[in-house]
Amino acid sequence: MNDKTEVVSTTAEVAKWLLVAVLVLVSVFGNYYFEEQPVLYRFTGVLLVAIAAAFIFTRTLQGQSFLNLLKESRVEIKKVVWPTKQETMQTTVFVVLIVLFMSAVLWGFDTLLGFAISSLLG
Repeated sequence: MNDKTEVVSTTAEVAKWLLVAVLVLVSVFGNYYFEEQPVLYRFTGVLLVAIAAAFIFTRTLQGQSFLNLLKESRVEIKKVVWPTKQETMQTTVFVVLIVLFMSAVLWGFDTLLGFAISSLLG
């Protein structure tokens, strides 16, 4: 009996994914088919079909996993310690100074090598 349950759930998952794919295709082709209609109507149609596809997607196993990932991500983002404005400014100034310094060093090496090669080639 357990095997039949797995087969039914797999079949149901495949059916849900096929329905999502069909909805996406209908949305894309419908947008092109009704090209002469105002953009607002086409956008509304695409939006409604996308909402329906997203709703069906959230009912699949992968959709449930995705929603769970989003919930866990929100919890983790709340744990992040963001830098203060002063720390951000200091780090930005440091990075800009290092970039300017390295640019000057590389420009110097390039000029030196260009001069050396042009003097060798005559």
